Amino acid sequence: MQNLYRDVIVWDGESKEARRCDVRTEGAEIVAVEPAGTFRYGSAYEGRGKTALLPGFVNAHGHAAMTLLRGLGEELPLMEWLEKRIWPVENRLNGDRVYTGTQLAIMEMLATGTTCFADMYFFMDRVAEAALTAGMRAGLCRGIVGGADGAAKLAENLKLAADYNGAQGLVHVQLGPHAPYTVPYELMKDIAAAAKDNDLAVQLHWLETTRDWPLSEASKNMTPEEFLQRTGLDAARHLLLAHCVWIDKEKLPFYARPNITVAHNPKSNWKLGSGTAPVAAMQKAGVTVSIGSDGASSNNRLDMWDELRFAALAQKGANMDPTLLSAEEALRMATVNGARALGFDKTGLIREGYTADFILIDLDQPHYVGWNLGNLPGYLVYAGSSADVRTTVVAGETLYHMGAFTKMDAEKIMAEAASVREYLTA
Repeated sequence: MQNLYRDVIVWDGESKEARRCDVRTEGAEIVAVEPAGTFRYGSAYEGRGKTALLPGFVNAHGHAAMTLLRGLGEELPLMEWLEKRIWPVENRLNGDRVYTGTQLAIMEMLATGTTCFADMYFFMDRVAEAALTAGMRAGLCRGIVGGADGAAKLAENLKLAADYNGAQGLVHVQLGPHAPYTVPYELMKDIAAAAKDNDLAVQLHWLETTRDWPLSEASKNMTPEEFLQRTGLDAARHLLLAHCVWIDKEKLPFYARPNITVAHNPKSNWKLGSGTAPVAAMQKAGVTVSIGSDGASSNNRLDMWDELRFAALAQKGANMDPTLLSAEEALRMATVNGARALGFDKTGLIREGYTADFILIDLDQPHYVGWNLGNLPGYLVYAGSSADVRTTVVAGETLYHMGAFTKMDAEKIMAEAASVREYLTA
């Protein structure tokens, strides 16, 4: 199936400036990006020079089904929030409830311009089913914590990979050790070995708060960086480190490796009082950074546009330097950097041969007056918002258009989610 998007304004993370183009897709792939007016005939989406076509956002860290836990335990520090409000409610979840919560999250993400999401949770086979049914791209891992059943959870994650890795070209599976303070050292070594043996990437919470590392048993005799080396995690095909708020700036060169990406979660980190990750210093050191929302119970939104704007502003304010983390850098972090971290090497750019994952943005609005091909990224990041998203396309399929979902029954999903929420909080 071919689709034509005529006279649209194209920008991606490797553009010097925006271009006025015709974009043609065939199946799940972009097959042509040509100057506007190249394709004069055929049914098309008519951009008329007033619609931006950007890569879809990649939410590089989250827990999708936590949409069901939104609003629980507000204004609490991380560990108290987890132990007293979140973990007890999560014990009441099952596969069907996680499926419903994931559907709810996918709707929210599609409507705000996200085309791919990372997820670390449980009942992950149901998360995979929800993503595939919706047509959404995803990087999925089973959240592994220690205890007597730690090995069983690793086995469950490996089965998820056997069953779903590469499914429909939409799903990549990683291994998901939760954090050094919840996964014993020896189990973490087993996870790293399994990742190497099965050629799988790893998602991991890393140095989110000042308490994280001291809570781990390994903190008594090694540094965080030595931990990654001794366990073998640093040798994983790809290591996606979520948060990284409290990385020692002097150790940042250690993380400047092609197989390591930081998933920056600015609003969750601020809401939980965890701090501000040194993203500007990371960039200076050559560390690759992506952006995530974290779960809807700690953010409380899954709006990546909100995240990338806040990421740029927070670095400028925290460092008292308005030149840090440009609009272009924020957009790159929110698109191609996240896609590559999740193993989607041909996603995140508007190029021939890349996946047809993109969003259409209405520029014909008061807050875009004054945009041009050179300043468009700044307008998008600082003046725009997810309310400007008109269409979301994943693998060539339109999944969201003008407030409607093409493959999801919004009314039914929200009713089911409301029922599950009532059960969980009863």
